[in-house]
Amino acid sequence: QVQLVESGGGLVQAGGSLKLSCSASGRTFTNFAMGWFRQAPGKEREFVAFIDWIDDSTRYADSAKGRFTISRDNKNTVYLQMNSLQPEDTAIYYCAANRVANTSYRAWDYWGQGTQVTVSS
Repeated sequence: QVQLVESGGGLVQAGGSLKLSCSASGRTFTNFAMGWFRQAPGKEREFVAFIDWIDDSTRYADSAKGRFTISRDNKNTVYLQMNSLQPEDTAIYYCAANRVANTSYRAWDYWGQGTQVTVSS
């Protein structure tokens, strides 16, 4: 059974930082892209960042560029370092895995349960 488990969410003041982690189990995700998405109340789930398995290339949403960094270590753990957090970053953050990297959440096959990130002003 495939499992993606996120951790590291919490409450932080504007300007602060958080590092999210996602551990994958149940299969090997070496040949999978890993991504982060987020969903704020009343809004559609949106792309944040992904890292591709081929060459560890990365892509970020415009809102994340320059502030967030996605990385992976042993191919089954992915991280999202978030700096300079703002209240508009408040959302549930989801980890996802898929054979093909894509900015559309509908294209991703495997999902974690999400971790809440709340940024106070």
